[in-house]
Amino acid sequence: MNKTELIDHIAESADISKAASARALEAVIGAVKTTLKKNGSVTLVGFGTFSVGKRAARTGRNPRTGAAIKIKAAKVPKFKPGKALKDALN
Repeated sequence: MNKTELIDHIAESADISKAASARALEAVIGAVKTTLKKNGSVTLVGFGTFSVGKRAARTGRNPRTGAAIKIKAAKVPKFKPGKALKDALN
């Protein structure tokens, strides 16, 4: 499912226009991004938790030359599914 299909599904399920559905989805995505930028976490009970993880700096290899390169430390988004989501899949 892509973003357009998700907007269509939200519009149909909530009986609202596609434009309103798109605005709602953008608002949710924006809120998650803003919270993660502040190193916070977003918990949706029954769905899961979005959080920020840290990846340490490390040494990698350039696949073409085989030369060692330094890879900087980075913050990465993480998602941990909730129990209800896991149970829905099994």
